[in-house]
Amino acid sequence: MKILAINPGSTSTKISVYEDLTEIFTKTLRHDTEVICKYPTIYSQFEFRKNIIEEALIEAGIGVEEIECCVGRGGVIKPVPGGVIKVNDALIEDLKIIGPLGEHASNLGGVLAHEIALDTNFPENCFIVDPVVVDELEPLARYSGHPAIERISIFHALNQKAVAHTHARKVHKKYEDLNLIIVHLGGGVTVGAHRNGRVIDVNNGLNGDGPFSPERTGSLPMFQFANLCFSPDYDFKAIKKLLTGNGGLVAYLGSNNGIEVENMIENGDKKAEEVYNAMCYQISKEIGALATVLSGKVDYILITGGLAYSDMIVKYISDRVSFIAPIEIYPGENEMQALTEGGYYALKGEYQINQYNG
Repeated sequence: MKILAINPGSTSTKISVYEDLTEIFTKTLRHDTEVICKYPTIYSQFEFRKNIIEEALIEAGIGVEEIECCVGRGGVIKPVPGGVIKVNDALIEDLKIIGPLGEHASNLGGVLAHEIALDTNFPENCFIVDPVVVDELEPLARYSGHPAIERISIFHALNQKAVAHTHARKVHKKYEDLNLIIVHLGGGVTVGAHRNGRVIDVNNGLNGDGPFSPERTGSLPMFQFANLCFSPDYDFKAIKKLLTGNGGLVAYLGSNNGIEVENMIENGDKKAEEVYNAMCYQISKEIGALATVLSGKVDYILITGGLAYSDMIVKYISDRVSFIAPIEIYPGENEMQALTEGGYYALKGEYQINQYNG
């Protein structure tokens, strides 16, 4: 079957077409920032992006009528269990809403997939897969330390779940039969405890929880952070940027690029080396903490994301945590493949198709 995967970003839309699980076409459609800024909301970009996708498919010689399944990147919706979710009216309505977490370009994924699917011969085969708001936390994991604040689940669910399934197939097991710690190393870092097919605890990598990363501060000492919040140098917008764009490696070294930082280290920059090691140290601590969540019964530690290509990072982390469980590396994010696999295995009856109730 031909499957179309759609992954909208803030200034781009990536599309891929697969025949079963073999990629036959992929393209990143870049959008001029000035054009994008003319639209008052992300949802109002819908027609603009849909037309560009259809033009790209025509140029590639792929007719919409050939598509048997459309899969879109899931967005910031209400918390949902992990898995494949059928796009329905309730989901479309929630994807249009600007919720408490703000707008996110990925919300367009499900909407675009739905509208394009309507032009195919299989309009019912339209899904999103493992949006960032997948929430399978156990009750104890929700406690923050004060009832005014509850810990919430926002993480790299699409990649973590896809890697979990991939590894399970590799070792001839079911995902639901494994205990895994999965580490996503990207601009943000999330570390999840997967027990029997559910992510029972994970740091909120979007909103400043867990280890620091190339762009994010991670958890901070609270009294000192409170002082920053009430200082005249910061308003809410500046604090938000400090946490999620100007933190971590950027704050310490002026770069969010792992290759650049490793070049600094190779050229003898001791400060860069110490900061890089500190990031890996914090990630290792998070892995160790989640091993206790699984009562030490960890089958594998899986390391994924863009920074998993770094031998330096992987070695540092592995040296500290390999006593916990065997380590396997799955570098990259592989989002298009993950979306495709969701649709493919759902239609093959191997993944359950969930309904969204809003």
